[in-house]
Amino acid sequence: MFTFLKEKKFFYGWVIVVIGAFGVFFSGPGQTYSVSIFSQAYMDVYGWSRSLVSSYYSLATLFAGLLLPMIGRLIDKKGQRKMMTIIASVLGLVCLWMSFVQFPWMLFIGFMALRLFGQGSMSLLPATLIPQWFMKNRGKALSLMAIGGVLGSAVMPPLNYAMIDQFGIAFAWRFWMILLIGFMAPITWIFVRDKPENIGEIPDGILQPSKNIKKIKRKKIEIVDHPWTLKEASATRAFWMFIFCMIIPSMVNTGITFHMVSIILEKGHDGVYAAFLLSIVALVQFPTTFVAGFVVDHVAVHLVKAINYLLLGIAILLLMYSKSPQALVIYAVVHGIFVGFDGVSTGVLWPNYFGRTHLGSIRGVTMTAMVIGSALGPLPFGIYYDLFSSYKGILGIMIIFPVLGSIAAFISPPPKPKWPNIIDGALKESLND
Repeated sequence: MFTFLKEKKFFYGWVIVVIGAFGVFFSGPGQTYSVSIFSQAYMDVYGWSRSLVSSYYSLATLFAGLLLPMIGRLIDKKGQRKMMTIIASVLGLVCLWMSFVQFPWMLFIGFMALRLFGQGSMSLLPATLIPQWFMKNRGKALSLMAIGGVLGSAVMPPLNYAMIDQFGIAFAWRFWMILLIGFMAPITWIFVRDKPENIGEIPDGILQPSKNIKKIKRKKIEIVDHPWTLKEASATRAFWMFIFCMIIPSMVNTGITFHMVSIILEKGHDGVYAAFLLSIVALVQFPTTFVAGFVVDHVAVHLVKAINYLLLGIAILLLMYSKSPQALVIYAVVHGIFVGFDGVSTGVLWPNYFGRTHLGSIRGVTMTAMVIGSALGPLPFGIYYDLFSSYKGILGIMIIFPVLGSIAAFISPPPKPKWPNIIDGALKESLND
């Protein structure tokens, strides 16, 4: 089968991109844009306070984040195919659990499992799988994979809202359980292959690496695959600077998204409009991911991130002061552009800086930072609102962090290894813009 595809010059990596996109889509039940709709429903049905639900969500997210390095090590050991099949099935069972939630302790356990297997693991698996298959086209491949996340963030909030409104919380959770166990898990097992070398190919489908690597004295984007271990990567300044950078959008975006319904209610609009704004963010993110894929293949990724964090600051500022529907749409557009660039640039950053060999272990730690950032987001928003009945002050505080992130990214170019340039022990690739 694979010989036939190879003779037809079809690179199987593009099939992997499609499965990766499905994986990112089905991380949705554990993502804040989906959970926030259910959380509001739980508060309405059971009368739980916003501070209670926010604190449970933050604490559960923190615990989930601390377990992600273990998932990363298992990915390196067992491979993406086995792990993605297992995780998709387990996430489906978690959705079933959430359909029975009646008490706060059940909500806490469900939140922790959703964040570990949904937001954490189902995002981590495609993020480590796609870079195994692509180098020169890594940005393009990751931007195509990101379509799954875009569709998820566009479809799930209004769909969840409609299902809960018409059929109840339990039905909505069981809908996602059926799709995860009945669709995502089987297609992963059937179609995923961990590395191109497993089927006689190499990254990007290039049969012979070029012996004439051109070098231009102007800007060049260098992609290397040194076998950085987690220990070696963590000894570099860039590693910790970008750990800090990953915390920022996770904290800010999760805080805003989790409380989006309440934020929009405060401005005089309803929950349907809040879900609509989340969909606008996703719709803008869709074309932005393609632009981002091109940009990060031609511009140094740390510079892309430095500029993009300033855009996040502008989005927060717009949300603080926007009240009219038109102004809030402008906020959603700006935020969508940021999210599009942030997702693709993060996916490219870690394999470009530290290679493919130990990517699961490295991304497991970086995903922990991201999840911890998510844990830090909802609670300050909830406490501030309960104290002051407004979100303006906490949004003003949050603007500080994108500015710090921009500085950290700007001063963090790729680290230089202390050993010869290699790719899987043999090759170094350079891309010229």
